[in-house]
Order: sequence, then structure tokens, then C-alpha cells
Amino acid sequence: MGKSADIYAVVMGDLVRSEASPSPDALHRAFNAAVASANDRAGDALVSPLTITLGDEFQGLLSSLTEAARLVRHLRFALLAEGIDCRFVIGQARIETPVNREKAWNMMGPGLARARETLDEKTPGLTYRFTLMDAPLTERLLEAVGAGLAVIERDWTDRQREDIEALLAGQSVEKIAGERGVTVHSVYKVRAAGDYDAYTMQWAAVEAALDAIDGENAA
Repeated sequence: MGKSADIYAVVMGDLVRSEASPSPDALHRAFNAAVASANDRAGDALVSPLTITLGDEFQGLLSSLTEAARLVRHLRFALLAEGIDCRFVIGQARIETPVNREKAWNMMGPGLARARETLDEKTPGLTYRFTLMDAPLTERLLEAVGAGLAVIERDWTDRQREDIEALLAGQSVEKIAGERGVTVHSVYKVRAAGDYDAYTMQWAAVEAALDAIDGENAA
């Protein structure tokens, strides 16, 4: 996504039902740690770091939609590990004011408001939302795929989530089995029960669509 066009990937998110947390302090610490970890992971892909704008909301800018999606998935897993639910928006924004490379605020331009409006809809069950500037059909398809990803995630046990996260990070079934002290067959059962193949197929489709848009913008 070329900087010459001043178009960036925007990531926004907010915690679900944070006001009902039995321990706001613990929630705050876990949320801050997850956001900091995501920023460290994103590295050079960050244009303006994920910044907590309110107690339970954050936003940031990245150089590509594909990297934004990968960062969102990392953050999703980090929060789920702490028992924290979150909703996300991955979109595009044309920044017409100076880019703030220290904190993701005090910037303006088309796309930011729409991403915010989409996040504020708080539609139940929609964990992953998308707002694209010139690809309405792709946006609609990504919204549908995102809904499917959320359905799969909601049915995971902690063990399924942990194994699937490890597989997505590149660990082999054999390595996971050895670390857990179980058979390879046991890991494959967890993998199948967590709909790993369907999940990775859907994420691959999301990344392919976003990568194509990144390529168009960089051309």
C-alpha cells in the first residue's frame, strides 16, 4: 500500500462487555499487554502504532491490509488466552493530515470515520468487520467470511485454540504432541474438532483478497 497515495490500512477494535468484567484492573493490564505485544510483533508494518484511545478501544495504521489482518489475528488469540472477547475492523483510510507516527490519534481523512461507525455498530456475533474504499463486493464477501471465522472460534475449547494457534505459528503436529506428552493422533483429533482446515482456508481467502488490494494500491 503505497505511501504516495496516503492510503493506509486502519485497524480498530474494542472489547466486548468490558463493563461487566469482575476485575477491571486485571482486564486493563491484560488489554494493555496484548496491545503492546501486537505493536512489537508488527514491527516495520506499523505506520501509527495501535493506541488505546479509550479504556477499552484502540486504533492504529499499518502499511498493508494483509499485515493488518495478521496483526488482528495475533491480537485476537492473545486476548482469547486471557478470556477477553474483542471485535475488530480492518479497513482503508486516506490520511489527509500529517501522519502521527507516535500515537494513532489527531489524524483525519476518508475511511477513518466509516471504520469508526462500523465498529460502533457493535453487531452481535461479528468479530471481524471490513471497510474498503473502492471494493464493495470484496468487502461484502470478507464480511461473510469474517462471520464464519467468528463462528468457528466461538466453539473452541482452550486446548483447541492453543493447538490451532501453535499450528498457525508453524509448529508441527509432532512437536505439539511432544510438548503436551500426548500422541500425534490426539493432536489431530483436537485439530479436526476445532475445524482447523476450514478455519485456515477462510483465513487464506481473507489474506489473498487483501493482498490483491494491497497490490493494486501499490501499483
